[in-house]
Amino acid sequence: MKKLFTTVVILSLLAGETFAQDIQNNPGSNHGNKFEQLGTILTTPNEQRTASGAPGVKYWQQRADYNIKCELDEKAQKLTGSETITYFNNSPDPLDYIWLQLDENEHNNLKNANYQSSSSMPRAATLQMIDKSATSAKDNGYGFNIIKLTDATGKALKYTINKTMMRIDLPVVLKPGQQYVFNVNWTYNISDRMTYGGRGGYEYFPEDKNYLFTMAQWYPRLCVYSDFQGWQNHQFTGRGEFALTFGNFRVQMTVPADHIVGGTGECINYSAVLNPTQLARYQKAKTATAPVEVVTLAEAKKAETAPVATKKTWVFQANNVRDFAWTSSRKFVWDAMGQKIEGRNVMCMSYYGKEAYNLYNKFSTRAVAHTIKTYSDFTIPYPYPVAQSVEAANGMEYPMICFNYGRTEKDGTYSESTKNGMLGVVIHEVGHNFFPMIVNSDERQWTWMDEGLNSFVEYLTEELWDNKFPVKKGAAYTIVDYMKLPKDELEPIMTNSENIVRFGPNAYSKPATGLNILRETIMGRELFDYAFKTYAKRWAFKHPTPADLFRTMEDASGEDLDWFWRGWFYGTDPVDIALDSVKFARADLTAKQLPGNGGRRGPAKVDPPAVNSFEDISKILNRQDKGIKFYTDRDTAARDFYWKYDRGLASVDTNKYNDKVKATAAAQSPSSMLDTPTDEDVQKYGSKYFYELSFTNKGGMVMPIIVEFTYKDGTKQTDRIPAQIWRHNEKHVSKFYVQDKEVASIKVDPMRETADIDENNNYWGSAPQPSKFQLFKLKSGGPVRGQSTGVNPMQVSASK
Repeated sequence: MKKLFTTVVILSLLAGETFAQDIQNNPGSNHGNKFEQLGTILTTPNEQRTASGAPGVKYWQQRADYNIKCELDEKAQKLTGSETITYFNNSPDPLDYIWLQLDENEHNNLKNANYQSSSSMPRAATLQMIDKSATSAKDNGYGFNIIKLTDATGKALKYTINKTMMRIDLPVVLKPGQQYVFNVNWTYNISDRMTYGGRGGYEYFPEDKNYLFTMAQWYPRLCVYSDFQGWQNHQFTGRGEFALTFGNFRVQMTVPADHIVGGTGECINYSAVLNPTQLARYQKAKTATAPVEVVTLAEAKKAETAPVATKKTWVFQANNVRDFAWTSSRKFVWDAMGQKIEGRNVMCMSYYGKEAYNLYNKFSTRAVAHTIKTYSDFTIPYPYPVAQSVEAANGMEYPMICFNYGRTEKDGTYSESTKNGMLGVVIHEVGHNFFPMIVNSDERQWTWMDEGLNSFVEYLTEELWDNKFPVKKGAAYTIVDYMKLPKDELEPIMTNSENIVRFGPNAYSKPATGLNILRETIMGRELFDYAFKTYAKRWAFKHPTPADLFRTMEDASGEDLDWFWRGWFYGTDPVDIALDSVKFARADLTAKQLPGNGGRRGPAKVDPPAVNSFEDISKILNRQDKGIKFYTDRDTAARDFYWKYDRGLASVDTNKYNDKVKATAAAQSPSSMLDTPTDEDVQKYGSKYFYELSFTNKGGMVMPIIVEFTYKDGTKQTDRIPAQIWRHNEKHVSKFYVQDKEVASIKVDPMRETADIDENNNYWGSAPQPSKFQLFKLKSGGPVRGQSTGVNPMQVSASK
């Protein structure tokens, strides 16, 4: 830690800050802070990164090409490999050394990053917990064992291993425009992922005595050397993921001959590793409209019972990717089908054991296809030839392949919550192909640029899967409980991943919610979608920083959003806008101050909000809006028992939006509002109703004020006041209205779209009572991912 505060500030202004501060130019004042521009915080534009948020004319990035050969020893759970790396110095800087990542050292008790957290003595503990907590000076045998490191001529190179990173000292300076070729030979013991955790490893199935290998972060990999921070130098602790250099990969994997292998890129020797029947099925799957089993359930079960001793070598090619991962097991069922993306055919594929068959066979590949199509619509067309989902009781992503969870009960049945959880994780992990596999932000420094942006588009994709899908993050109301926490339990989104206490809400939910608020409430869909696509297009296959996103969103939309980035991303203040008081007058009445919550019976408890991004209840529940096509409409095979059961709820009364709300305002005292009213004044203003609404920003985060008026005749009207109303007074504002009808009640943020943490101060007059539909949602609690809807405890019977 730096001792001087000024040093910390200077560092934060450069880039790569651990805790980005919300610098205020007018502290202590009620104005001049919230809407101050971010010029004092963001990095200075230059020839590499422009003030518009686009790459500059002299933008550069490094490249690393890999030629890797490896062999899997299933019995010994050991991997042996060799790789030739060609590193291209496209920077303007001469390099004396290069850095590689050795992420497998995470599992070693002596060579891990050793980022410790406070611990205490447990009240009760298992022997395994005690053994894990005990320190040992003896190497546990995990992590990389570097056997040999040489240059292209075979001459040994000097290197230094520092925990999870390795520095190679170059014999001569690598000048700009030059390339360097070197070789690394290595081996390591594969860890039991179910015991030790981590991204890669193996899972053992004692019932059939077989293994499932997920090979992730499995080879020495180049760190990123960039214009904004030089070498990426954050150690791997298991949380913050990785920034990597783009390049081309050719990988040969020698595995037991009865294993099925899936990996990043395309297999270029299927004819050598598949039998003719399987190869024919693969070719058929390219044009199929439903998943085709390349390896059937029967074939996978047979392979489980009779392992072979011979081996085969699978060869994969992947171009312009930042990483390579693969999976191998004889347990795999493998299905596939093609998905058209702007005229190109992308092979969508899934690998899964019998334990997940009834879920993955029906849903996984369809979810992969839906995800790459939907993400393509919101960002850029999916550029790669394949997209794959692997069931591995896991959740992790790599280019063109991801590892997910979702197993049935032993009898093949599954609950609706398991199904929705499985769909959610497949969509999320496949979506990571776009963020950060293509738009390649530094995940160890800015986790939210990976997880948060992806969670936002995941939210849109889940809603377009099925209009009843129980989305868990993205909608504003879902972040309220987190925003209510005490300040000492919160960090700004702009915080290094290793230092975040509540990782999920901070890195995933809050940024996703912020983007959704921008799209739905602040910018509007048309402006937001254009700007977001512009960002994806500008930074595809490049290394963006937060400033590049912030600047692009403003540059492409014509909206000054610095106030939002400052409050939502750099600060921890919640949204809490209170309706303090209402003044009411008539032309022949005296203005009278009314109490802020006069006559209020309390807020209607509606959960979740009545309308979200793709849902207008009055239309969609009755399936009237034909402009929205959900995946389960286009492919009815993606429907199951729960889908049909849920549709029985569509018969509930949806006329709640037309119901007249009977509410009584406080009595008024007549007097004159006009000094000397004329006949013309009486004719013009005599039928008008005048209201002055006073608001307080109790939470600190400025936000648009959304005001819903309910009139005495039962009709409603909504006014959306932009956030800029707070620019001259960040704590108190008022708004004068002239209405044609008398108001019965007033509600702030009626659709719960600003993440307001206290709805009790959002009302004046009589609050509407929940409709039948709302009461049902209140009883059931509303479905969320990973939790049963409470509608029906039955499970789906096995389809096969």
